[in-house]
Amino acid sequence: MHTAIYPFTAIVGQEDMKLALILNVINPGLGGVLIKGEKGTAKSTAVRAIADLLPAMAVVKECPFHCDPADRNHWCEDCLTRQTPPPTQAVKMKVVELPVSATEDRVVGTLDIEYAIKHGEKKFEPGILAQANRNILYVDEINLLDDHVVDVLLDAAAMGVNTVEREGVSYSHPARFVLVGTMNPAEGELRPQLSDRIGLQISVQSIMDIEDRVKIMERREAFERDPHAFREEFKEYQDQILENIIEARTLLPQVQVSPEMMKVIAQLCVDMGVDGHRADIAILKTSKTLAAYYKHQEVEAIDVEEAAALVLGERFHKKSLDEEKIKKQIKNAVNEVSRDETGDDKKKSQTR
Repeated sequence: MHTAIYPFTAIVGQEDMKLALILNVINPGLGGVLIKGEKGTAKSTAVRAIADLLPAMAVVKECPFHCDPADRNHWCEDCLTRQTPPPTQAVKMKVVELPVSATEDRVVGTLDIEYAIKHGEKKFEPGILAQANRNILYVDEINLLDDHVVDVLLDAAAMGVNTVEREGVSYSHPARFVLVGTMNPAEGELRPQLSDRIGLQISVQSIMDIEDRVKIMERREAFERDPHAFREEFKEYQDQILENIIEARTLLPQVQVSPEMMKVIAQLCVDMGVDGHRADIAILKTSKTLAAYYKHQEVEAIDVEEAAALVLGERFHKKSLDEEKIKKQIKNAVNEVSRDETGDDKKKSQTR
């Protein structure tokens, strides 16, 4: 029996969370999203809703890794040995949940060493990362997950490949997924070394506006009374978001970013005292994805401003890092880069 999914566009408020999820399904290369907030703030509802919103995708039939028939570069070993073109089927993107109690073997999969020795062939039992390929990997209470398992997840997310090695035998398969981790900070923090490797980081709070809280209750009542009618009511909004996502995926490879805008991103990260370079790259990727979503041919300052809020907001644990401060820092960075450019032009003219 199919259980109706609450529509993504019917979720009241939580705009940053919804935008972060949309950006990650447009560009899985963003590195996922970490959502911090207390329970009951629509985190899991939004994750399941975004997956339900997306269209069915083509996969190689009977492939445990759901390989893309049109992307041979990311096929598993078994698909590479099949006939070309391989038989295909259409399946919906799904949410693969990783339980807090999961062991490393359950996550990465296992190799049957005895079988390999006896038959000279690899026998691999797929794990959660295999199921997650080309899907959404949802980790609730990610801060309570074993640190070593989190390391494995983030390595696979960064490389797009899961490699299992046992007794000199190794097996690799594609593991390209949208990582969504949620946590309640009251139950403990995720190690900074780990959280820093997740692309977007946002916080969600309970909605305090009375009218919005009433709207949440009314919509939930209507959904539970007649899920089909309720979903039909939001179909037009759902279709519009889907169309925007599909268009953004097409436009993304064509989005340009100027050297000046890259300097603005770098200057912003220097001004904010960011450690390392992950934040710079995350802001760049997010800016390009936002530009594609907003149908900009080139990254604009407004894209960088919005991207910086999504990338930097939770990295510093500073309540003072609000939208106005980011706008001010962006303006300062633009002015700083402009002064540098003017200075370089003067030097060039003097040398001539």
